Amino acid sequence: MIYDNLDNIAFYKGLSPDIYEGLNFLQQVTPDIEVGTYRLSPNVKAIVSEYTTKEANENGYETHRQYIDIQYLLKGNEKIACLPVGDLSETKSYSEETDAAFYNVVSELSPSTFDLRPGYFAIFYPQDGHMPQLCINEPEMVKKVVVKVRITDDVKD
Repeated sequence: MIYDNLDNIAFYKGLSPDIYEGLNFLQQVTPDIEVGTYRLSPNVKAIVSEYTTKEANENGYETHRQYIDIQYLLKGNEKIACLPVGDLSETKSYSEETDAAFYNVVSELSPSTFDLRPGYFAIFYPQDGHMPQLCINEPEMVKKVVVKVRITDDVKD
């Protein structure tokens, strides 16, 4: 997992061209973008959504196998909890259609949490169990972009 300010994207240029393309998109996007899916390249798409954060995410933690997530808020604030997938127990099997499996905590390890707010991004890899959409103090409406970067040989190496 990576958590950083969008001003620092030059440090991530070497991760992969696709990740860097997604970060560049986030630097250009404005809060007035319409909700929907935007194809940035054959390996990169951006999904813009709006929702209300909540005290608990009934789905639990999630992981992905086909895509790396880059999460970024345009409006509002949310808390995200993270744990390595090895400290989680699968509750809903992986679905290739949704590229997601869901989990509950099984270890004594406390999750790491951080506040995602405009100007900051988080990158989640397949080994990063993450639970987004949590409220910080009380539920609030957010507008979020999740850039989905297809995992390719360039990213796996």
